[in-house]
Formats: sequence, structure tokens, C-alpha cells
Amino acid sequence: MIDSKKARYLGAAVVAAAVIGGATACSGTSLGTSSGSTGAAGDTYTLWDPYPDRAASSDWAKAIDECASDLGITIKRTASNTGDTVKDLATAAPNLPDIALVDNPKVPTLAAAGLLTTTKDNGLDVSNIQANILTAGQVDGKTYGVPVGANTLGLYYNPTVLQAAGVDISTVKDAASLTAALKKVVAAGKKGITFSAVGTEEGTFQFLPWFWGAGANLTKLDSPEATAALTTWTDWVKQGLAPNSVLQNTQGTSWQEFMTGSFGFAENGSWFKADADKAGYKVIQIPGENGEAAPAPTGGEFITIPVQKDASRYATSIKISKCLTDGDTGANALGYIAPTKAGQDAQLKVDPTLQFWVTAAASAKPRTADNLGAKYGTISTALYTAVQNALSNGSSPADALATAQKAAAAAK
Repeated sequence: MIDSKKARYLGAAVVAAAVIGGATACSGTSLGTSSGSTGAAGDTYTLWDPYPDRAASSDWAKAIDECASDLGITIKRTASNTGDTVKDLATAAPNLPDIALVDNPKVPTLAAAGLLTTTKDNGLDVSNIQANILTAGQVDGKTYGVPVGANTLGLYYNPTVLQAAGVDISTVKDAASLTAALKKVVAAGKKGITFSAVGTEEGTFQFLPWFWGAGANLTKLDSPEATAALTTWTDWVKQGLAPNSVLQNTQGTSWQEFMTGSFGFAENGSWFKADADKAGYKVIQIPGENGEAAPAPTGGEFITIPVQKDASRYATSIKISKCLTDGDTGANALGYIAPTKAGQDAQLKVDPTLQFWVTAAASAKPRTADNLGAKYGTISTALYTAVQNALSNGSSPADALATAQKAAAAAK
């Protein structure tokens, strides 16, 4: 999802149809260029994706091959590190691939560079896509792709630890009640909560539920609401309710801490559902300050159709896109919640325990929402830098966020 060190934990690890998983990004070869063939049955179409760990034997590769067979074409797939997507596409222009899977926050950047077609340009119907998931690919009222699926975050808990500490999970309604629960867990000899506050997009991803849940907006990073959210995290570390390791934790290493059985809580994603089920861990939506669930960010890639010299190719590119997003085929292959009701219903028929994550995905919020578009990257960098500065005691939450707001504003 985020960068090469983030380890694509926002997208893979378990590929079975009944499991929500995530893919771990690692360095990969740079992507090639598109074929120049025209759009007709039997021709070759190029598809780039950010899954170098998905071999030809993977469910994802098989799904692509099946689509190619059904459509009577050849799909030449090239995989590369998700962190290289923008650079690779910009370098390849105008010889762009027919299909490019792009981490959703990067869609606006590519759209602003003029590399992607809109659904109005190419004719792709997105009317059946869940609205909040689709928003990640929209800028100024234009839609630049279709999500293959989505994942999001929740608040996992260890029932055994909570029971021993006398914590009733139903009392955890907001930051204050969660803090009270953490204090009980620590007083009982266990550890409170683990999460990822690493200085990358991954840290922003994990902070956003608390930020949004407090009523803060990404257009004003230094608001009182934003300060309250960062103060909560900072106080947890200062009071020993969260470990100092959160400053370096990826979502993967944070999960490894939680899997030791010594923590009461962990913020993490739907891709760890299988591990949680096996360990007997449970999950609730992250609590917001109003007593309702906080909006968590959506993770996942968009299937985009880059600009082609020959517009006749779009007709087949649409068919490829629909083959990978209609129903639950593509979502299952990548371990995501399907982006359509029909796909979600198919997933729930196989595994009814996915209902929590279907509900969580429905209330999730894209990081580029509020029409932030390509501005999001700058804002995110400023925000995760502020989180790092506050949690490491380099600055107070208010000062760290004031600096972040100035940096974000200066870059616009």
C-alpha cells in the first residue's frame, strides 16, 4: 500500500477466498513498456501491478490468466515495487501499459500528470462500486479508475488479557475509556497497546483513525482536534501504555508484538484476520471521540487505464478491468474486501465472519477524500513527521503539528 519498507502489509499475505490478506512489497525490477498492438481479439495487452511477490503460480496471476483466456487475448503482466509506480509510469509515457494497478493515494498524482484516462473518457461503468471506496480515485468530480478491493484498520484485542485485567470491551467507546482500559491492562502486568507510528506513509495510515475520530481535518493539521489526537498517542508512550517501539514499528512488526500474547490491544488491518482468528483475538472498530466508530482509511489498489495513442484499445481494457473487479475474483486473489455488493455477498457466503470487515470497509474513508488529490502526499509527510517528533519528545504535540501545518501550506 504505502512504500517499499511498509511491506505492503496493506495488501497481501493470505490469498484464500475466505481470508483478508496483504502483500509485502519488496524491491523489484523496473517496469517495461507497453506493446503497441491494436485492440482486437488475440492481441497482447499489458498490465502492470505492484506485486513482485505474486509469482505466476499465485491466485492473482491465475486470475489474470483466466481473464485473458475468457477474453481471447494475451495479457502480459509485469510486477514492480509499489514505491516505483509513479516514476515508472512517468518515465514510460507515452508508451504506457493498457492497465496499471496503482495504490489509491497515488491515483490523483498520476491523474494530475495527465497519464490516466477518466471513466468518462474510456467508458468504464463504475456505478456498482461502493461509493466511499471509489472516492479514492476521484479528483474534481472525475473518476480515474476502479478499486480492485479494499482493506482497512480495526482495533484488535486479546480477550484473555482483558479478562484477567477486568476490562469489559463494551466500555471502550472513545480515547478516554480506551486509556482507562490500557491502564488496567498494564496494572495487571501486561502491555497496553501496540501500533505503527513509523516515519512513513504507514505511520500516517495508522494515525488517521484517531485524527479523523477526534474531528480533525487534513486541511488543518494544527487544529485543537488534531492536537488532542496526537496528545493521546504521545501520552500513551509517555505513560508506558504503548511501547517506544511504535516509533519504528511497521504494521508487520507491530503485529508480531501483539502475537506474543502480552498486549491487550493492537491497531492493525484486515489482512491479519486469519492470524487473529487462529489466536482467538477479537476486533472492534477504532473508537472516535463522539462514541461512534472512527473513520479508518481505505487501503488497496485501483485498476487504472492509462492514456493510449490508440483509443480503440480502451474497449478491451474495460473488459479486463471488469473481469478483475466484478464479483469477488480479484478481491479474493489479493485478499481484499470486494468493492461491490455482489462481490461482498459472495465472500460472506464463503466466510460469514468477514462481516465485521465488510462493515468496517463501508465506513472507511479514502486518504485523498475532501478533494485533497495530489496534495495528500505532502500533507501525509508533514503529518507523520509531526507524529515522530511528538512521540520521540522532540516537540510537544501542538508545536509538532504547527510545524507540520506550515510545511504542508508552504508546499502547496
